[in-house]
Order: sequence, then C-alpha cells, then structure tokens
Amino acid sequence: MRIIAYLYSDPLLEPTPDSNLWGWDIDRVYQDLAIAAVPKKGIAIVRQQWQQLLDDCQAEPTDYLLLRRVEELGDSVQAVGDRLAELEALGIRLIVTEQAASTMHPALADQPILKGADLQADLLKLLQQVQREQRSRRIRQGHAQNRVKALPPPGKAPYGYRRSKSRYVVDRSTAPVVKDFFEQFLLYGSLNGAVRYLAKRYGKKIAVSTGHRWLNNPVYRGDLAYQNGELVSDTHDPIISRDEAAQVDRLLRRNRQLPPRTASAPRSLAGLVVCSECRSPMTITRVSAPRRDREYLYLRPTGCTQTPKCKAIAYEAILQQTIERICEDLPRAVADVELPDVGTIKQGIGGAIAAKQAILSQLPPLVTSGVLDQDTADLRAYKLRTEIAVLQGKLAQLPPVNLQAIAQTVSIPQFWLDLSEPERRFYFREFIRQIELIRHAERWKLKLIFIF
Repeated sequence: MRIIAYLYSDPLLEPTPDSNLWGWDIDRVYQDLAIAAVPKKGIAIVRQQWQQLLDDCQAEPTDYLLLRRVEELGDSVQAVGDRLAELEALGIRLIVTEQAASTMHPALADQPILKGADLQADLLKLLQQVQREQRSRRIRQGHAQNRVKALPPPGKAPYGYRRSKSRYVVDRSTAPVVKDFFEQFLLYGSLNGAVRYLAKRYGKKIAVSTGHRWLNNPVYRGDLAYQNGELVSDTHDPIISRDEAAQVDRLLRRNRQLPPRTASAPRSLAGLVVCSECRSPMTITRVSAPRRDREYLYLRPTGCTQTPKCKAIAYEAILQQTIERICEDLPRAVADVELPDVGTIKQGIGGAIAAKQAILSQLPPLVTSGVLDQDTADLRAYKLRTEIAVLQGKLAQLPPVNLQAIAQTVSIPQFWLDLSEPERRFYFREFIRQIELIRHAERWKLKLIFIF
C-alpha cells in the first residue's frame, strides 16, 4: 500500500507546515508554496509539486493521498473540482485530516475519507464549504499583502494622524495634543493627571482607558501593529521618540505593581508604605482643625488586625526619614547588586538592528538589477522589519546604563527637597518597591526595599 501526502501553504498567512505532521508512515510528501499572495486575473499559480505528484502516481499506483483541507487543492472551486476528478481517475482515495466528512473507510479507523461515488453525494456541500474557505483566504491574502507593503490596517487613523494613500501622516492640528499628553505622563507618571491636563488645557476629554491605549499604541512610536500580533517598525513619522517610548513602558510596568488608585495619587509616598506589624498598606488621611486653614497629613493602616490597632504617624515625619534613608542606603544598594553590563547588551542589540537595516537598504538595488522580484523583496523587507521591531522592544526594556551615576545624584538630600510632591513621587517609584514601617513601642524606623 502506497501513501503520499500533499501540502499547500501561503508564507504570508501561516508558517510553512512541517512535512512530518501526519503521524503516519508516508512514502513521500509533496509541498507547494504560494508564489503570489493574490493571483492576478488571467495568471494561474503554478503548482509544480502537484504536477510532479500526478506524474509519479501515473508511473507508480498510489492508494491514499493525505491532505489537511480540501481547499488546498486549488485556488478556485473549479480548480478543486478538476483536481478531485484527476485523483478519481487515478483511483486514489483522499484522506482529509482537518475537515469532517460523512463517510468512513473501514481499513482506517476514525479517518474521514472522500472517495469515488461517496464523494458525489457530498460534492455540493463540500464545494460550498470550499468556496467559503477560499473567499476568506482571499480576504486574508489581501490583508497580508498590505502588511508586506507596510500599509496601515483598515479603519480610522489614530488621533494625531490622518491617512494618506500609503501611510499615516502626522496631523499638525491634533498631534501637539497627543505630544503634550505623553510629556505630562512622562513628567509626573500619572495617567489620570495627564487625562485631566488634556481636558483643562485643550478641552479634549478622553476616558482613562483611551489614554492607556494611547500610551501602549505603537503607532505613536512610528510602528504598525497588525491583527496577527506582528509589529512592523519605522513605517511612518513618530510623535514620540524611542527613548520616550521606553520611559513610558517603564512607567507603565512600575504603575502596574502599585495598589489601585495610588499610581496617580498626589502624595509621593502613596502606595509605598506598609506597616511591618499588621502587614497592612498605609493610606494618607487629611485632618484639619475647625476654623483653621492648616491641614495635617497622617499615614494610617487600612486593614489593621492588631489589638490595640496600630497608630497613625505624621506623614511629614515618614517623608523626611524616607529621604534620609534613600540618601544613605541607595548608593550602597546599587554598589552591592550585580548589574548586567547593560552597555554591552545595548551595543549588541544595536549592532543587530544596524545589520538588519543594512540588509533592508540592499533590497531596492537587487530588485532593480533583477536579482529579486518585487514580491520576494517585499516579503523579505517585511520579515526584517518585524525582526527589527522585536529587537527594539528588547532594547526598550533594558534599564538605564548609568544607574550608579544616577544613584549618586539622587543621594543628595537637597535634590529631594527641591522637588514638588508629584516629582518626588516619580523618583521614589523609580527606585523603591516598598517602604516597611517598623515599630518598637513608641519609636519607629523605616526599611526601604529597592526594585533591584
């Protein structure tokens, strides 16, 4: 008994399937790749391996042909029907592994079989299914061609851009609003604050969820993201730089680790202090005396289980000792930790990006000289751009190179005293993961837990 298999795939729609996916002993696997994502009118796609399959089956009788899906036999319903007729004429039974069929072959348990007379009864239903699948495939091929050419996906352009024929173009009337939104977020690390700033400064009211999508949207960084999850870099002019985008990502990762509603709190210690006795987070409360303008700030546990309950402590006292502790402990903590050689890592990733960009610049001359056709060059350029986007993502996740120099700068008490509370909050969260308040009778001290 001779069993063969046939595979047909489009590199733009799926990875090239493994020829050993069947799990059977196959005498030979024939595999064709689409040479064009969308066949032009009047031009047939050549399937050399299919023709070789027919020639081999005429020379050597074959019993079974394994196929993933019936629509892989052709690019139209007529082509599928013609190839089914060719298989029937050769006496080959077709085993379809990823589609249901109404008939079974007794020799092959639980395997759907389409053969001879059985096929005629189900032919209409089968061809309708093939027609639907091929229509879906043509739509996906059209989208794939747009991805390869780095064209924007369907739909309205993001706020701050407008559509041109082939790419997004910066909208000069709305882009400054987006730019100012990012600058506010980078300055204070507060999403809610940046949203409120837009409403007050420009009258542009957006939801917090919309602002979060702006911060994560690769379009503002000059990249395009598609539905298949792939990212293509440097497709249009960005609104924020790569360094700003990396800082945005770091702030978002940091804010995700904080308790809810503390990421944009006005006080710098919000969400950082924990009582070591009851392990309860501490919240900031305001107290004011009647007929007096002055208010007092305290830190108190939100869910203390102790009896008697842990007392509240003056906010200013904890803030002052936090500054003293960070000035004393941070340089020592940075010196003790074994940090990777970030500079060497960045240099290696930057070299890989430069090498891929050099290959990109070589593609147009190869097309002009006829070494590559345009479709192949577009596909290669698409692959390179997605690889560059992955490398740029890794580069953005690396910490600053000069962490020790930064630690020396922020270890000066005057540095902290000259900052406003929102600015102080920004820098605290750059270095501190948690502040433990350790109580000893009426006395207390702080222990800083750094993020590294």
